[in-house]
Amino acid sequence: QVQLVESGGGLVQPGGSLRLSCAASGFTLDYYVIGWFRQAPGKEREGVSCISRSDGSTYYADSVKGRFTISRDNAKNTVYLQMNSLKPEDTAVYYCAADGGITTVRAMCAEWRGEYDYWGQGTQVTVSS
Repeated sequence: QVQLVESGGGLVQPGGSLRLSCAASGFTLDYYVIGWFRQAPGKEREGVSCISRSDGSTYYADSVKGRFTISRDNAKNTVYLQMNSLKPEDTAVYYCAADGGITTVRAMCAEWRGEYDYWGQGTQVTVSS
């Protein structure tokens, strides 16, 4: 079955950390640009962070720069999002997506408004005291 599965979400206090995982099955992530997106109730979807296929290029939204780190482990067919210094405004459902046709991380995260090849089902992140 071809799918992306996110995990690692949960409830954390402000200032805490979480690491989200996005595991692919049925296809190889090596050939895809991968992105993490989030959507909070009543808000538009936001491209949080994206990572390129092979050259290590990354993109971060201004709202998470310096706090979040994206990485990929092609051997495990998994992409991670390390989230530190979490704030209540980071509360959202986080999704990962993969696309084989988009070529830049900026396009993946901030410019493309169409569909992606693959979407995960999402994982809830709640930052609250």
